[in-house]
Amino acid sequence: MTERRFFQVDVFGDGPASGNPVAVVCDAADLTDDEMARFARWTNLSETTFVLPPTTGEADYRLRIFTPGGELPFAGHPTLGSAHAWLAAGGTPRRRDSAGADLVQECGIGLVTVRHDAADRYAFVAPPLTRSGPVDDADLDRVRDALGLRPSDVVAANWVSNGPPWLALLLDDGQTVLDLRPDMGALGPEDFVGVVGPWRAGAGPDGVDYEVRAFIPGVGVPEDPVTGSLNAGIAVWLRGGGLVPSSYVAAQGTALGRTGRVSVTDDGDQIWIGGRCASVIAGTVDL
Repeated sequence: MTERRFFQVDVFGDGPASGNPVAVVCDAADLTDDEMARFARWTNLSETTFVLPPTTGEADYRLRIFTPGGELPFAGHPTLGSAHAWLAAGGTPRRRDSAGADLVQECGIGLVTVRHDAADRYAFVAPPLTRSGPVDDADLDRVRDALGLRPSDVVAANWVSNGPPWLALLLDDGQTVLDLRPDMGALGPEDFVGVVGPWRAGAGPDGVDYEVRAFIPGVGVPEDPVTGSLNAGIAVWLRGGGLVPSSYVAAQGTALGRTGRVSVTDDGDQIWIGGRCASVIAGTVDL
């Protein structure tokens, strides 16, 4: 057993302990795959991450990301929470200017840039989609039935995989998103399903433009409170079709009693997915 620095970080929250927690184990270079997977099952959070030395000079650190059910090549809120923890543990970014710092994370999908400002807000560059395009009728019908949706509720559907194999549905309204009562047993073990719907002016929470939910029961996470990778995939899809503005805020976690807030900004070159990070637990863990 070795004592290692440990953080539990609230990501995308709009207040104390209101977003999605991620457990971050620093100094994890000598842990085996089985040890990482076992600890991720023990924390029972949607994701637990392990910070290791990078294998390339372009990166500040390397990250491995585990759900209770297995490893992911990329995930959004663990990316931001781990960047926050790495800095809190004394990490020094290679690139810094008057506006803040850019960190480079190495993970299963390659290199991901994370930007940090003085207000403990972080944003990552939305990675390119590894799978995109329309959803076939059989998959769409199966997922729609599992979510209890009528055909008229679904405006569009698309694959928005960016590591996790997300299938995303654009619904007619934010309230339709909140009213979903999914049959988790009807979703397959490989299903990563996300839904998004627009709030009409004055109908949603203050400052929020869209409502998002994510369902991934096959990896032990029936509903994820706030999901950076899904929001990134949705943004790449909908921005590519001109269906959303260049800047907007999405709420997620409302159905679970959370107030997650995800900011999306297309600067004309890259799409940034951002939010607030705060350490809730800091100390050590014996692994």
